[in-house]
Amino acid sequence: MRQVLVVHYSQTGQLNRLVQSVCAPLLQRDDIQVDFLALEPAQPYPFPWPFLSFFRIFPETVLMRPQPLLPLAVDADKRYDLVILAYQVWFLSPSLPVTSFLASAEAKRLLRDTPVVTLIGCRNMWLMAQEKIKVQLHALGARLIDNIALTDACGTAASFLATPLWLFTGRQKPYSWVPRAGIADAEIAAASRFGEAMAHRLSADDLPLELPMLSGLGAVRIDEKLIASEKVGNRSFKVWSRLLTALGPQQSRRRAAGLVVYIVFLICLIITVVPISALLKRLLAPFFKVRIQREKAYFAGPSGE
Repeated sequence: MRQVLVVHYSQTGQLNRLVQSVCAPLLQRDDIQVDFLALEPAQPYPFPWPFLSFFRIFPETVLMRPQPLLPLAVDADKRYDLVILAYQVWFLSPSLPVTSFLASAEAKRLLRDTPVVTLIGCRNMWLMAQEKIKVQLHALGARLIDNIALTDACGTAASFLATPLWLFTGRQKPYSWVPRAGIADAEIAAASRFGEAMAHRLSADDLPLELPMLSGLGAVRIDEKLIASEKVGNRSFKVWSRLLTALGPQQSRRRAAGLVVYIVFLICLIITVVPISALLKRLLAPFFKVRIQREKAYFAGPSGE
């Protein structure tokens, strides 16, 4: 019997729904055993988020500093044919619970020489987070064979407002004039196609999984307009994270004061620099067409668009 482990952490519940959709075809097979490992922080993160608390974890998230988890309810010595790693993106990085799992002794044993499929549900910017996950998986000796990334339906511009309101109010559409945040229900339901492809491959034979299973299924969509923005944003986040960490621990007043300065800076950046940058990228795109296509192909791997 084929053995599959699903590692996941969701605050809003959206990622859990996505996991359920993808895993439904696997659960229907008699020759596939699916184990679920829900990650639980020792100090639970609130949802909805208090405004300042959301930003207090910014430095640790970006710098990928592990935080304590409750004991992992899994047999770390069990060998799995496939691990599905489902994660959210926080501040262009994997969420802290997932980062903490990947730093654990259990992850080192579970993922060594094991094929992994990453499953992302986020606003829209996931490229840099996935790059960080790739580094972690390589260090653990795991093999990334597929990636699925589903993003908010309301679009890049609208999500700048809709997603924060969801985080701070707990409601996907708190006001009539705000677009509904989150991945479209129809897209979550359609994600079962990925589970069907995985189930078909797992049941085909007993050979180790080596090649992508989701090619041609639209597992990811790369918005070339966001590639440069993610790179610049990631560098800025790292600089600010180090500065804020130097000011003091998460609950210190000095970090809180630094966060207020950072939040003002971030809002000004979104209002001014981001639109100008988007316009410049649109104007210069014809001159960098080959480079952009090469970058799109890289970030779309291993499953492809």
